[in-house]
Amino acid sequence: MAAGKEIRGKIKSVENTKKITKAMEMVAASKMRKAQDRMRAARPYSEKIRNVAANLGQANPEYTHAFMKTNDAKTAGVIVVTTDKGLCGGMNTNVLRAVTTKLRELQGAGVSVEAVAIGNKGLGFLNRVGAKVVSHVTGLGDTPHLDKLIGPVKVLLDAYAEGRINAVYLGYTKFINTMKQESVLEQLLPLSADQMQAEKTEHGWDYIYEPDAQAVIDDLLVRYVESLIYQAVAENMASEQSARMVAMKAATDNAGSVIGELKLVYNKTRQAAITKELSEIVSGAAAV
Repeated sequence: MAAGKEIRGKIKSVENTKKITKAMEMVAASKMRKAQDRMRAARPYSEKIRNVAANLGQANPEYTHAFMKTNDAKTAGVIVVTTDKGLCGGMNTNVLRAVTTKLRELQGAGVSVEAVAIGNKGLGFLNRVGAKVVSHVTGLGDTPHLDKLIGPVKVLLDAYAEGRINAVYLGYTKFINTMKQESVLEQLLPLSADQMQAEKTEHGWDYIYEPDAQAVIDDLLVRYVESLIYQAVAENMASEQSARMVAMKAATDNAGSVIGELKLVYNKTRQAAITKELSEIVSGAAAV
């Protein structure tokens, strides 16, 4: 019964793996609800500041912020938002594939790239492909904190304001629903009218600025870009937990299927051994 003992060992091993994947599925389901609530709570602020930024830009046409100007620099910036941990299906792979396509496109046009990595998986990928990583942040945990994101991202924002890079792109995974997450690579800077959704009104109007329009718009647009990045990280975290829950459920189901197949093989092996022993006993009795 050496073969039977080996199969029993495999069954025990797969059962232990099934317990782990089931536990990870339940943990991901619990974290997913909190991440989705956090993401949905941030959406109204993100949408409102989008409208305010667009209205300010249209209401004060004589002043143009640096984030809305274009330049001819031969360098672009890319912000890559990924997870710190794996076991979440093809979520990171999809967004990194989109980033890879963009990097090749920029390099083909003779534009060098400076990257900011948010998440350990993205940092490892950028180091492997030889991209220039100017800053990074990892270990965000289950709750994104804006104060941890501002520093690394400000490197690219300042570089764009100084005219050293011509565009900033943001890649992350957008949460659609529990079963669907979509990789997104969008242009963050320069800001365009398409990105900022102004409220539709029949009459033009303006704000009263204190102390002056330039000071207000300068500060607001920086906060606006930071809110977009925070929302991207919140979306990515909600997508991570959803993808991990689905992946662990599939792993648990597959482990159950493997256990069933191994038990069938074990029973067949055991029955064959019993039949062989009975045949030997019968043959011995007949010989006597």
